[in-house]
Amino acid sequence: MRDGAEAGYRPGPWPGEDGGPRRLAVPADDSPVPSVGPGVSIDVVSRTDPWVTMVVTRDPGEVFLLRTAPGTDATSTVERIDPDTLDPLAGSGPLAGGPMWPGGLAAHANGSLYVVFGNHAHRLSSDLEVLSSTELPQPRPYNSFVIRPDGTLVTKDFAGSLPGTPVPADERVPCELVALEPDGLEVVDRCELPEPSIARLSSDGDHVYVVGDTSLLRVGWDGRFRADPGFRATYRTREGQTYGWDCVLALGAAWFLDDGDGTAGFDGSFRDKGVSTAPLQLVRVDLATGAVTGTEICGAAGGIVANPPVVDAERRIVVGYDSGNGVMAAFDVADDGSTAPRWRRDQDHAAHALLLPGDGVLVTGDHDRERMAEQVVVLDVSTGAELARADTGGPLQSAVFPALGWDATVYWCSLSTVSRLRFT
Repeated sequence: MRDGAEAGYRPGPWPGEDGGPRRLAVPADDSPVPSVGPGVSIDVVSRTDPWVTMVVTRDPGEVFLLRTAPGTDATSTVERIDPDTLDPLAGSGPLAGGPMWPGGLAAHANGSLYVVFGNHAHRLSSDLEVLSSTELPQPRPYNSFVIRPDGTLVTKDFAGSLPGTPVPADERVPCELVALEPDGLEVVDRCELPEPSIARLSSDGDHVYVVGDTSLLRVGWDGRFRADPGFRATYRTREGQTYGWDCVLALGAAWFLDDGDGTAGFDGSFRDKGVSTAPLQLVRVDLATGAVTGTEICGAAGGIVANPPVVDAERRIVVGYDSGNGVMAAFDVADDGSTAPRWRRDQDHAAHALLLPGDGVLVTGDHDRERMAEQVVVLDVSTGAELARADTGGPLQSAVFPALGWDATVYWCSLSTVSRLRFT
């Protein structure tokens, strides 16, 4: 299950978003994970602050929180917070950013922390001192990054609509990969992509994967980018279908959810915000052949997502969701990659999820639009059975990132709140 610890990230439970660059949503190393079963309860401590994006955890007791600000000239801030009370213990101060879209934070194998937000990247010490900074080439926001095994950071500009600033599909411009060396953040290579991309990057082995707005693209890395024009898997083939989001690399395939258009209309919830008329799909792209298959989540129009599915590679189960229609669904994956329905439930989930692989437990969200309150919901990944739920203390539906800590602890973030969840 190891991901980030083998790929240029610092050892720790959760050194980067989704646990590492394959986006497996499992612990990045062999850190202990909570054992969760029927009858478990959840103790919650919450802190409300605007524009909470993500937490990363590395050395015991080290919890770092990324917060950002809205606007076209926004800044970001990194805090080290108390792992139990969530009180700030140290801070970076405002870091230069740019146009707002949730960025990214990761703990590098060299001991530094890195932030990409707006069109800037920063290297911080563990004491949150700024060691180096750079302005990235495009005037658009860059939506996070992956760390390569050689320590290089790879990032990409964002081609989608921003809150209050819609970008019509025919005005989206192709994106560009940018590689940064980790010491001074100098640009060491650039690679223009053949189409726009809204999704975050994924990486495995010698390749970086990009979900473009019509195709899955693959670019090689050997100290320089190597275009792979022979691999361009077109997934947008249906009328009314819109672009996909981040992909998970597992079971010999890239897995992602489509119908992502309309997310700039988020108003505290994605419920009923979908604009796609084709039903939302779980998309599978075979990494050997480029073959594309799709499986509908619920069959309804108006679906929308902003995040990836979860792939439990051990159990060969994939869990997708439709945040516009409030449905989650799981599928069994056969040896040939085909899928069959396993379970389905009504649940308003929109965030990145977290998988505790030992017990087969999935940590998810469920937003109550009438109360404007979000709950965390713990599910058995094999059956969809609900094991526990608790209010997070946040009013907004999370569309961002959880993280694993220590002592049976998970951190849940939304754009309004960070919560410490302890399973007892």
